[in-house]
Amino acid sequence: MTAGPRREGEPASAQSPPEPAAPSGTGGLLGRFRALLTRPQVAPAAGWSVVARLPVYLMSLAMVLTIREQGGSYAQAGLIAALYTLGMALGSPLIARHLDRSGRRGVLVVAGLAYPAALATLVWATRPGSWAQPVLAVAAGVALPPTNACMRSLWARMPLADEERETAYLWEALLTEVLVIGAPLMLAALMWSGSAGAALTTVAVVGGAGALGLACVRLPASSEAAAPTGPQTADALGIPRHPLRDPSMLVLLGVMTACAVPIGLMTLAIPAFVSAHGSPDGTGVVYACWGVGSAVGALWLGRAPSRVPMRVRFPRLVLAFAAGTGLAVLSTSPLTLAVALAVGSIPIALVSAAEMTLVGALADKRLLAQAFTWASLATVLGDAVGQQVGGLLIEPIGPRGVFTLAFGVALAGAGLAFAGRRLPAPDAAAPARCAT
Repeated sequence: MTAGPRREGEPASAQSPPEPAAPSGTGGLLGRFRALLTRPQVAPAAGWSVVARLPVYLMSLAMVLTIREQGGSYAQAGLIAALYTLGMALGSPLIARHLDRSGRRGVLVVAGLAYPAALATLVWATRPGSWAQPVLAVAAGVALPPTNACMRSLWARMPLADEERETAYLWEALLTEVLVIGAPLMLAALMWSGSAGAALTTVAVVGGAGALGLACVRLPASSEAAAPTGPQTADALGIPRHPLRDPSMLVLLGVMTACAVPIGLMTLAIPAFVSAHGSPDGTGVVYACWGVGSAVGALWLGRAPSRVPMRVRFPRLVLAFAAGTGLAVLSTSPLTLAVALAVGSIPIALVSAAEMTLVGALADKRLLAQAFTWASLATVLGDAVGQQVGGLLIEPIGPRGVFTLAFGVALAGAGLAFAGRRLPAPDAAAPARCAT
């Protein structure tokens, strides 16, 4: 997996001149964010992408609350939420393939209209137990605008310096943390002023509007999907290698899955541990320490650009993540667990940013949306496996046993990251020349 943020053979003209190193301190990182996100050709896309991604982090919860509000059982609500997730998993690779082939505009316009229409129909025209509700749940999952894959592939194609691109992916990682915490709060505010169904519909419409906005913004020509034309170009480039056929990418996806499994395991073990110590009401506070530690770690450790090549830095970050995961094993009370999670989660956002940087560096430029989609699916799969295994093991081995298992899986991921760094990177010189 020997690949840095710059693709092999990419000419210097494809990137803007590197900016001076940001000053140390948290203000340095915030200044880098501001300098990147306020650019005239970046700000509209970044802003609309935030709006379009709101449904991603709260729709499953909103569906459960809506079905319950309609009089459905928890089993029916869980089925609809699961079918929605299944639609996402089945549809996202196909949509990403179309995104790479035809560009973002057509895909985002269709998704931006179909997604809120499917969800509004589910809420206002169906009831629990009807045949139409499961069908619409799958359709809504398939139609979810591919904003994550779209925006991350745009970051990989934009004419940025290496440090600027890493700043962009660090922004993506921090944005995920903020949306995971803030989106449910927004849902709660909407439900306070109305019903769960109205809140779900509002969020779906807002997300669709964000996708339409992202479809309409103008970007540099090099940021769009690479579509080679002409017989000489096609002969020179050949058939692009699918992300799942590249050994380096497979290793990276394996590391991402291994890093997500401990998250799923601890999602079940944390409330069980807190409840076992007689203070279940403090579960939310303990969880909050987990997220806050990750955000603070990104702001603290990411305050100045690193000069260490990403192929060297990434395994070290994964090892730091594994060590942080192991701190939970030493916890003796909810307070010590909160401290362990706050300290141990410091590398999480940096690992996520490094993963996105490597996906953008390893993938063929013509298949970036597909590469980022498979990366997201790897993370979702790992988290789901961790939650399922954690649920099965909580009673037999207890929360501390699940924490230990999470530590072991994270160490295995670090071992895979160190082993995979010696794999050669694919030759991306030809795709880079075509795109520029």
